[in-house]
Amino acid sequence: MTNGYTRRDFLAGLGASAATLALTRQLWSADSSRPNILLITADDMDYHSLGVTGCKVPDITPNIDGLAKEGMLFTQAHVTAAVCQPSRSALMTGRFPHRNGAMGFEPIDPKTPTLEQSLNKAGYLNGIMAKVGHLAPKECFPWDMIVDANELGQGRDPALYYKFSKEYFERAKTEGKPFFLMANSQDPHRPFPGSAGEKNPPGKRKDLAFPGVTRTYKPEEVTIPDFLPDLPDVRKEIAQYYTSVHRCDETVGQILRALKESGLEENTVVFFLSDNGISEPFAKTNCYMVSTQTPLIVRWPGKIKPGRNDDDLVSGIDFMPTVLDVAGIKQVEGMDGRSYLPLLKGQKEAGHDKVFTFLFETSAKKAFPMRCVRTKRYSYIYNAWSDGKTTFQNEPMGGLAWKAMVAAAQTDKKVAERVDFFLHRVPEEFYDLESDPGERKNLIADPKYKDHLTTMRAEMLKMMESTKDPILDKFKQQIGK
Repeated sequence: MTNGYTRRDFLAGLGASAATLALTRQLWSADSSRPNILLITADDMDYHSLGVTGCKVPDITPNIDGLAKEGMLFTQAHVTAAVCQPSRSALMTGRFPHRNGAMGFEPIDPKTPTLEQSLNKAGYLNGIMAKVGHLAPKECFPWDMIVDANELGQGRDPALYYKFSKEYFERAKTEGKPFFLMANSQDPHRPFPGSAGEKNPPGKRKDLAFPGVTRTYKPEEVTIPDFLPDLPDVRKEIAQYYTSVHRCDETVGQILRALKESGLEENTVVFFLSDNGISEPFAKTNCYMVSTQTPLIVRWPGKIKPGRNDDDLVSGIDFMPTVLDVAGIKQVEGMDGRSYLPLLKGQKEAGHDKVFTFLFETSAKKAFPMRCVRTKRYSYIYNAWSDGKTTFQNEPMGGLAWKAMVAAAQTDKKVAERVDFFLHRVPEEFYDLESDPGERKNLIADPKYKDHLTTMRAEMLKMMESTKDPILDKFKQQIGK
């Protein structure tokens, strides 16, 4: 274990309202101690992979399902960008990627305030487990404890997460400080258990050995996401993925076990989410529903009534203002997000009717700018890179599923159309999620939806202008005239 070191008001209600501040004082006025904050993240986990979100794969996520039964599940939650570093940087700054500087795999602007800085000033003990390099530069993130992924079985060993979590919770008790722990599982990120990538890591490095699994799913046991064709190698890879999901669930269980044993569970707010969707075509590093929808669960014993929120859209940029409200800490100026603490208390609040999601570049630093404005019913996607000639490329294309799709496209017209669309797209996409939750039928030219499309184009333009989006001029020239 390594010791650490020490705009726009275009969305209604930025920052803490008077009602929210009053609610916060009410929540912890009876106890002068601030609540602990435990954030558990999964890496590249599809929203539909949990039993509690409808997954039919047997015994897949009993620990996360248990957490959901004790807390609130948001079914309309989205991360801000469907790729690791920008997604996590948005969580910790409350700002869109082009407003915090981390548009791809680069550090945030050092002048951008972070959640960790605010918590540190308020006396919190800050800790992080795995995915450490995805929050940078280090001076913006004052960690008191750092546990790297290689100390955690490449971020995938449940027993090691238990060990280090337990030590951390005991340290917080000894020092008499509230804690913030960001415990990041690197499951179910590639390489999946049993895959060629796991068996033969890059350069055959022995230090990249992965832990075993307690449950291996077979191809016939899994369900195939509706955005992928049901092909033998697709099914094989999805089975490997679900094996990884199950191990992630075990990691979550071990962290929660350590928390319970510490005696700090009652005064700890637990957040669980995935940083983006599954690493498969049309999901990760895109702006589709399966790219950004995240299974956000929040548990606060005695403060949050267990249940579901199926109506309000919340975003990754809302995490920082929410945590600050929960902890009773003054809001930071300049954030794009807003606290959803009132929603956690079952209150109704206007302004949670849409979210904006982004992609700037892939992990290979290839620029494919995409934007999406999403409501519960409709989604509008703008692909600034799509010109009929440029070919899309991302990490999931190295896997079994994409290769199987390319092979099947030689004889299957529907798969061929799907492959071609993935590679080239069109500048605009519009979907009715009520009739087409898999976003397969582009309605951009359907006159029936003209008024809805006009409204969402206007919302996109407003966001771009308000935040000085770097592709604003192109959007105005091409679309928003």
